[in-house]
Amino acid sequence: MSKFGDLISSKVPVLIHYAVENMPECEQTQQLLESVVEELGDKLTVIKIDILKNKELAEALRIKVAPTLMLYKNGAMVWRHSHAIERENLIIVAKAFS
Repeated sequence: MSKFGDLISSKVPVLIHYAVENMPECEQTQQLLESVVEELGDKLTVIKIDILKNKELAEALRIKVAPTLMLYKNGAMVWRHSHAIERENLIIVAKAFS
């Protein structure tokens, strides 16, 4: 998990999308995240992690559903959300921590 620590220790907020491939809700969330990145640019980094391919990490973070979004800043989780989310709400959260 040292690579994971490197990922989240950025001064720029890192939003991690914990997903399952070919799951409609996860695909919709991915499209939403692409739209958010277009608006926020370099103020936010988005990373997608497949929880089925990274079971140990998913278990360590107690991820039970997909999609789950976690926002990290300076190595600490500052926000977590499971299931769908409105684009506007996600932008408000991302801006609050950038």
